[in-house]
Amino acid sequence: MTLVGLLLGAVIAGAAVFAFLNGFRDVSSAVALSVRTRALTPTISVLLAGLFNCLGALVSVTLTAAFAGRIIMLPPGRGGLILLLAALVSACLWGIHQWRGGYPSSSTHALIGGLLGASLGSALLGHAPLQGIDTMLLSLVVLPLLLSPVVAYILGFAAVYPSAWAARNSAPNRVNRRTRQLQSVAGAAVAFGHGLQDGQRTTAVLTLALLAAGVGAAGDMPLWVPIFTATLLTVGTLFGGWRISYTMGNRLVRIDPLRGNAAQLVGAGLLFVGAIGLALPLSTTHTVTSAIAGAGRNQKFPGTNGPVMARIVGMWLATPVACALLGAVFYLALSPLG
Repeated sequence: MTLVGLLLGAVIAGAAVFAFLNGFRDVSSAVALSVRTRALTPTISVLLAGLFNCLGALVSVTLTAAFAGRIIMLPPGRGGLILLLAALVSACLWGIHQWRGGYPSSSTHALIGGLLGASLGSALLGHAPLQGIDTMLLSLVVLPLLLSPVVAYILGFAAVYPSAWAARNSAPNRVNRRTRQLQSVAGAAVAFGHGLQDGQRTTAVLTLALLAAGVGAAGDMPLWVPIFTATLLTVGTLFGGWRISYTMGNRLVRIDPLRGNAAQLVGAGLLFVGAIGLALPLSTTHTVTSAIAGAGRNQKFPGTNGPVMARIVGMWLATPVACALLGAVFYLALSPLG
């Protein structure tokens, strides 16, 4: 087997780990509140999330071309494959670190940060960097990082008002029972939105890797690629990253079923709009966590834990920077293979 073939195999293996960790860590966005409010049992919530995550990832194949085209122009051959491999390794290691700490952070920003760092490492050695890196940094990292949490927080806070108004004449136990039933739908919507958004990432990476290795053609996506992505996302989801779920459902907020349902619907809606309407890669973690914090703030007692939210936001800001540094280091370490 040639060196290009070995590097392609390593990228595919790295993409498998990335997709697994993506589902493993981000399942908390769909299940944390449903479990916390006792709308669903942990087993049922994870199975439901796995099913709709898989469906979303399969549907996302129709959106991947737009995402891949906006990410990068990858150098052909070994140089491009090393760039992808360095980015995947950095994103995976950072994801494991964040899971161990119980912090919800963005797999998308970790991957893009790794790509940016690998590109900088390539430029330092005089090799071909990624094309369009400045546009990618602005449109896929900076703007979503700054804007999507703010929008989600405001909408999560505001969504409590119509929900509370609709339940104004109902007994609290009846409201809780009905909103718990609705939370199963809201949780499934978040899981579908996650698959729709994050399924594009792994599929795009694999498509670019095949092009760089010279075994794929532009505009041609083998059937196994979306199936591979959906399968690994689903398997990761079924294992369930309960450390992060505990942070979101217990440490971050104290929230009732009505507000939990409103927050999940807001998060799912933003994911759908970002993926389908704007072709913008939004972080499931950022949108859902911010919507939960906003809904938790809109109640008579202080429901959102400010210090925990501050640490989470700090990790969000650190993610692209840390992964860029890791991406540069791993690219420099792997560059002799180029």
